[in-house]
Amino acid sequence: MGAYDVDVVVLGLGPGGEYAAQKLAEGGLSVVGVERDLVGGECPFYGCIPSKMMVRAADALAEARRVPMLAGAADVRPDWGSVAGRIDKQATNHWSDDSHVERLEDAGVRIVRGEGRLDGPGQVRVGEDVYVGARGVVLNVGTSPARLPIDGLDATPYWTNREIVKVAELPESLAVIGGGAIGCELAQAFARFGTQVTVLEAAERVLAPEEPESSALLARVFRDDGIRVETGVKVERVDHDGDFRIATDRGEVRADQLLVAAGRTVNLTGIGLDSVGLDPDAGVVDTDERLRAGERLWAVGDVTGHGAFTHVSMYQGEIAARDILGQEGFTADYRAVSRVTFTDPEVGAVGLTESQAREAGLEVRVGHADLAESSRGWIHDAGNDGLLKLVADADRGVLVGATSAGPSGGEVLGLLALAVHAEVPLERLASMHYAYPTFHRAVDVAVTSLL
Repeated sequence: MGAYDVDVVVLGLGPGGEYAAQKLAEGGLSVVGVERDLVGGECPFYGCIPSKMMVRAADALAEARRVPMLAGAADVRPDWGSVAGRIDKQATNHWSDDSHVERLEDAGVRIVRGEGRLDGPGQVRVGEDVYVGARGVVLNVGTSPARLPIDGLDATPYWTNREIVKVAELPESLAVIGGGAIGCELAQAFARFGTQVTVLEAAERVLAPEEPESSALLARVFRDDGIRVETGVKVERVDHDGDFRIATDRGEVRADQLLVAAGRTVNLTGIGLDSVGLDPDAGVVDTDERLRAGERLWAVGDVTGHGAFTHVSMYQGEIAARDILGQEGFTADYRAVSRVTFTDPEVGAVGLTESQAREAGLEVRVGHADLAESSRGWIHDAGNDGLLKLVADADRGVLVGATSAGPSGGEVLGLLALAVHAEVPLERLASMHYAYPTFHRAVDVAVTSLL
C-alpha cells in the first residue's frame, strides 16, 4: 500500500477528463489520471467515431443509389467488409488507446490503470494505493449502456453500441430496442447495407426529445428505407435460441440479432460519493458554474446531467481546468447546448424545443422553412428531405431554440447555435446576407416568418 501526493487526480479519462488532465499538466501541475478501461472513453472507440464511420459509408451508398433517379446509372452494391475493415484500421492506427496515452504522457500526466473510487476530499483509492490531490479531484466516470429490466434479456447475447461497432458480417435481420439517436443512426446504416431492420420504441415517436416535426420526418424517411418502426410499444420478454424472439404487447418480432440502444446509466454506483459528502444514490453530481461539486472536487461530463455529449464534456473540462489553475474565463452556460443525430437527413437541434419553451412560461413564436422548397433543395432533388424550425422568445425578440434537419443539418445548425448562444436579435438575423444557393439560406425564410 502506498500514498502518493500530487496536485490533481483525474478519475476517469473520457473526453472531458482527458482534456482537463492535459490542460492541468500543461499548466505546470502534477497530475495523475486514473482509468479502468480505454483512455479516451466511449466516444473514439464505441461511440462517435466508429458509428459515424458506419453512417458515412451508409450515406455514401444511399447517395450513389440516388444516381439512377437523377442520371439513369446502374445500382450500387454494398460492401460491408470494406466498412468493417476501415473501422478496424482506424481503431488500430489512429484511435488506439496508445495514442491517447502517449498524448497525455507527453503532457506530463501519469496514468494509473485500475478501478478508482473517491476516498475522502481530494483523495482517490486504486486498489491498495491512495492518490492525494493537494488541489483536488476531477470526476469524469461517464456512463455505460443501460441494462433494461426486460424478462430474459440478460440471458441473451444481445448487442449494445460497444458490440455492434465490431461487427464483421452483416446479419440478415436486426431488431433495435430504442429509437433515440444511437438506435436511429445504426438502424438506418444497417438497413442501407441490406439488413432487414425493425425499430421498437416505447415513446410515441422516434427521437422523442426533439421536435415532433423531426420525428415525423425521420419516420417517413425510415419507411422509404424499408425500416419497420413500431412506436408506443412495450417489450415484454426476449428469448434467444439461434435467433432472437422479442415479445411485445403487439406480438412477436424475430431477428437474427438484437441491438439494445435505450439509454445510458451513469457510473456513479460504488465510487465513494458518500466519502465526500454526496448522496451515494444520486443520479447526477450537481455542480456550480465552475464545475465545482464539493470540497476539492470538480465533476465534468455525463455525470453532471447536462447532456451526454463529447463536446459538453470537453467544454466542462476546460472550465474546470481553468478554475483549478486560478485562471479567468467564461463559466458554464447550458442555454445553447447543441446536439446532432447523424441520420440521413441529419437532425440538429440547439436550446429549447417549442414545448420546453412554452413550459418555461415564455411568449413563444415559431418559424418554419421547408428545405425541399429552397433553391438548394430543388437542386439537390433526391434526398432533399429537411426542415428548419425556429423557437423565439417574442418578448425579447431572440431565438431560444432551433432545429435544422436536412442533408447538412448539423452544419447549418452552427449558425443557429450562435444565434441562440449570443442572443442575436431577430431583426439582426433578418438583415444578414445568406449565400445563394445554400441550404443555410433557408434560415432567412424561417427568420422572416417570425417577424
